[in-house]
Amino acid sequence: MIRLTKVELRRLTARRLMVIGLAGLFLITILLLVATWFDARPLSAAEQQRAQQQFEIAHHEWVEHADETRKQCEADWKTQPDPKPKLEDMCAYPEPRLEDFGKPKTVFSQITPELLQGSSYFLAFAAFLIGASFLGAEFSSGAIGNWLTFEPRRLRVYGSKLLAAATGFVPVAVVVLGVVLFGTFLIVDKLGDTGGTTGKVWGDLAAIGGRAVVTTALAAALGCVVGLLLRHTAAAIGVVMAYLVLAEGVFAAFLEKAQPWLVKLNFDAFVRHDTQYYVTECKAGGDGSYACDYVQKTLSFEHGAWYLAALTAVVILLGAWVFNRRDVN
Repeated sequence: MIRLTKVELRRLTARRLMVIGLAGLFLITILLLVATWFDARPLSAAEQQRAQQQFEIAHHEWVEHADETRKQCEADWKTQPDPKPKLEDMCAYPEPRLEDFGKPKTVFSQITPELLQGSSYFLAFAAFLIGASFLGAEFSSGAIGNWLTFEPRRLRVYGSKLLAAATGFVPVAVVVLGVVLFGTFLIVDKLGDTGGTTGKVWGDLAAIGGRAVVTTALAAALGCVVGLLLRHTAAAIGVVMAYLVLAEGVFAAFLEKAQPWLVKLNFDAFVRHDTQYYVTECKAGGDGSYACDYVQKTLSFEHGAWYLAALTAVVILLGAWVFNRRDVN
């Protein structure tokens, strides 16, 4: 099995699509860092001067009218029907601060989790695409039949191909996520704020990156299985795009409460260790009114992990059954 996996790894790395995919990942990573650099740039001298002027005007207005505004608010609060908000919440009129005007500093610990999550998306897509091509092309060309004449034990062949695809993308994901993580740190250290980057922050970011590596490996293996089932790379891509548009787009918009059973939300819950989503909850009031609110809910990391594990196991077992019983020609 180990020797078969090594052979499959060599075949995977020799594929033209693998080289093109790695080049595309490198380009996307560079563009991501360039966009981060543009977002982190501070205001120009002229923009900073305008922000200073706006602060001075707002502060002058606050000094002149703070007491008057607060007294008027307190009077309005007294006339409001119950239940009414707390006085300190309704009539809070804080003094303007200079840092509230203009562009806030980019904070490394705030933006990096989102960047790592975004990177996990394009890593998973690239791994799925190349994995589907890796096995789908062998069926399209008939090479899989020739390979089975040398190694007729189909399940060993099947397992070695999935293992090669999954392990082959682990170093790719590690390098890409490492470049994003440390590249972002260097950019923000130069242009923004990295002062709050404690050991716990680094640990949380490393955990997000580690889980993104796992999802990349799973996506590569699942791509292989879908390529095997459909026997064509384009068909595999078409199925994925149809799912994203119909299930994740249209279906999720109409049936909000079904969101915890869609792939993307569970993917996010696993990578980010919990994620939030919104559902609309409507209820009728005693006076005949009818109101709807957006309620925030949390999908747990455990739910996402079990969901992805079960999905991967079912798809891989289905692929093994089909590959073991169906004619490869």
